[in-house]
Amino acid sequence: MLNKISFVGAGSMAESIIAGIVNERHLHPEQIFVTNKDNEERLKRLKERYQVQCTTDRQAAITDADMIVLSMKPYDLNDAVEAIKAHIKPNQVIVSVLAGVSIASISTIVGDGVPVVRTMPNTSASIGYSATAIARDITVTDEQLDEIVSLFNTIGTTTIIDEKDMHTVTGLSGSGPAYIYYLAEAMEEVAVQTGLDKETAQELIMQTITGAGEMLKRSGDSAEVLRKKITSPNGTTQAGLETLDELNFQKAIKECVKSARERSIALGEKNK
Repeated sequence: MLNKISFVGAGSMAESIIAGIVNERHLHPEQIFVTNKDNEERLKRLKERYQVQCTTDRQAAITDADMIVLSMKPYDLNDAVEAIKAHIKPNQVIVSVLAGVSIASISTIVGDGVPVVRTMPNTSASIGYSATAIARDITVTDEQLDEIVSLFNTIGTTTIIDEKDMHTVTGLSGSGPAYIYYLAEAMEEVAVQTGLDKETAQELIMQTITGAGEMLKRSGDSAEVLRKKITSPNGTTQAGLETLDELNFQKAIKECVKSARERSIALGEKNK
């Protein structure tokens, strides 16, 4: 059972996870500690918003923590861990949410014997809808893994994967919400350009995206089958899809995911 969790790094991903944990009441705010290098204003905002415990004293933040979440920028990993590694105990589990950084790289910095779990949530965690992938090293016990899965289940769904697949997951679901938002931006812009008021457009787009996601989840049909079911010959949907094909829409999406995956790999190389 978790008594204390500490976040080292106070960026948007850390906040999304904290918001989900607090909103779902999985832990009390007094059990959640947050620290960063020197941004006291950021810590102050998190404390005011979630009533969590915030401090720039990184040693105090991680002392007696059951779980230490590494949530800084990947390029800050070495400096951040060097500042706390002397105070990390073998009974504490390290949970990384850093894009591209391997378990081996973290273990090298932290030291042998400390269990490390690598995760890739997304920012939908703040409303309980993250899709989180989890990979662990051999030193992580089943009990520790169960606690981590239970924690991340409070902010959405969890999937246990092999670490070798984490770069693909990063490009797919880690960055995925941004692709959907980008699509929504374009749909809203054209709707307004053709005379629809912005508020109406937003409502229709939000419900359309939500409904499509629920159909994928509940219907049991593949995306291809669902697409074909609503594409009548010579109809409006076919006209729209033909334009997407002319503009190589599917190729653009595939290359988008590949580019994000490659950046994840590059980030990992920098932290070896």
